[in-house]
Amino acid sequence: MDFLRPASWEEALAAKAEHPTAVPIAGGTDVMVEINFDHRRPEYLLDLNRIELLREWEVGEENVRLGASVPYTQIMENLRTELPGLALASHTVASPQIRNRGGVGGNLGTASPAGDAHPALLAAGAEVEVESVRGSRFIPIDEFYTGVKRNALQPDELIKTVHIKKADGPQQYSKVGTRNAMVIAVCAFGLALHPETRTVRTGIGSAAPTPIRAKEAEAFLNAALEEGGFWDSGKIITPSVAKQFADLVSAAANPIDDVRGTAKYRRHAVGIMARRQLGWTWEQYRGAGRTLEGAA
Repeated sequence: MDFLRPASWEEALAAKAEHPTAVPIAGGTDVMVEINFDHRRPEYLLDLNRIELLREWEVGEENVRLGASVPYTQIMENLRTELPGLALASHTVASPQIRNRGGVGGNLGTASPAGDAHPALLAAGAEVEVESVRGSRFIPIDEFYTGVKRNALQPDELIKTVHIKKADGPQQYSKVGTRNAMVIAVCAFGLALHPETRTVRTGIGSAAPTPIRAKEAEAFLNAALEEGGFWDSGKIITPSVAKQFADLVSAAANPIDDVRGTAKYRRHAVGIMARRQLGWTWEQYRGAGRTLEGAA
């Protein structure tokens, strides 16, 4: 295994163009596990730790530009207001040591359906900026996941930045696991209210071959909130609407049975998280005066 260590972004792109099979490594929290267990033996490792550009973020008027290697700890500490859903997801990532090393770019690169950041990115409507020596392009998060642990990257492309619109309403995130830390999600769910467009978006993790949105559930809730005048009145969402939303979210899941949980349990848990998060976010939207942290 050859170890490539570029000193600049330009050198990294050139190395990736010359060695398209090279596996990028920054935090290494996913890649090194596979290598240590001999599940993966790449010909080249492309070390991106010297690329300062990837560890930078910028808060603009409407969007946050998040470098692919910005650690989860930094998201928690600095972007809780702008990216509340992703900050909540970051809190659930493994241990402090892992949160100090791992970043969103790693989750996107491995594209595991169990990646903790995916539901929050889907709910927020992120865009992934990728680049190669041929140029750069933006991939909407809805188009990024193409299969089990597969993404829309071309062989010579690297993830540079994730662009996420600043929250204009409450966001929540929760996951189910066998313990509170150092655990892969049995299933996860994220929800974001977007009052400016009077829409909601969802994200489901570890309950389908890829991270997905519950689009039918979103369409139902969007219509129910609009037709019922909920956005204007701020009245409490009726139990029947909440139940139907949760049922549709559960139906959107397409899980499997494995050592961490059964498909039936995952569907049930995703529905429970959806119902709870709808209550939490709507209570925040109504100005209930208290902050509820997401926890299933």
